[in-house]
Amino acid sequence: MAERIVTTAGVDLCFEAFGNPADPTVVLIAGGAQSMVWWDAGFCALLAATGRHVVRYDHRDTGRSTGSPAGRPSYTARDMRDDPLRILDALQVGPAHLVGLSLGGGIAQRLALEHPDRVLSLCLASTSPAAPGPHVDLPPPTPRLAAALSHPDPDPDWTDRDAVVTHRVEAERPYAGSLGFDEPHTRRLAAQEVDRTRDMAALMTNHFLLEDGPPPHALLEQITAPTLVLHGTTDPLFPIEHGRALASGIPGARLLPLPGVGHQQPPPPLWEMVVAEISGHTGQARFRP
Repeated sequence: MAERIVTTAGVDLCFEAFGNPADPTVVLIAGGAQSMVWWDAGFCALLAATGRHVVRYDHRDTGRSTGSPAGRPSYTARDMRDDPLRILDALQVGPAHLVGLSLGGGIAQRLALEHPDRVLSLCLASTSPAAPGPHVDLPPPTPRLAAALSHPDPDPDWTDRDAVVTHRVEAERPYAGSLGFDEPHTRRLAAQEVDRTRDMAALMTNHFLLEDGPPPHALLEQITAPTLVLHGTTDPLFPIEHGRALASGIPGARLLPLPGVGHQQPPPPLWEMVVAEISGHTGQARFRP
């Protein structure tokens, strides 16, 4: 299926679907400053082949969705959280399975807490608890990543495509785990992103300017959606203890450690295993009011 744009309340949201719309819908929610291309089309096709209707979409300020000037997002964190529901409404889908990575995992948790009737199951990847739970003093980013974040590379000439692609690649490098950094794969996705994004400066800036605290009165244990936690054992942003906290805080959740994986979508060598896990999880999940 080709990309589509749904316009709601004056906002354009771009999405792409794979597989049969009659199959259970799985929405892939990317991380901060990521367009939908980071959920690789090959990964989406593999998951769709297991009998899932797979939907990936561009966050605001990424890809072909509505953009804002760099440094001045015209939307709130709540707006971003509700965008998956807007896309499901456009597709006339009721409850769906949510797979969220990093910021996308936070969005998925909040939707499970605030709109439990719309969430069949959760798969939380490379993320951290978005509500209070039985966790204290979760470890910070590794010193190597902390140093990279505190001393970022200077902005490129945003009119120079090749320089912007390289800048995007280098922004991902510090998040690699012990499996190493797959530069050819990352460069291919970065080039796709640059070629289809309206404003790369806004993409790499605006999400991190949004303010969003924990939901009032909500607890991690209040999530009723069946939950699978995927977490790299060498994630430098959210060390594996964050994944363990999710698995222990959400009733019935299961943790699947990904050996050597960093803070990233599952890498191609693990696609078949991860797809089998997500397919199995979404096949077993049933709505629990």
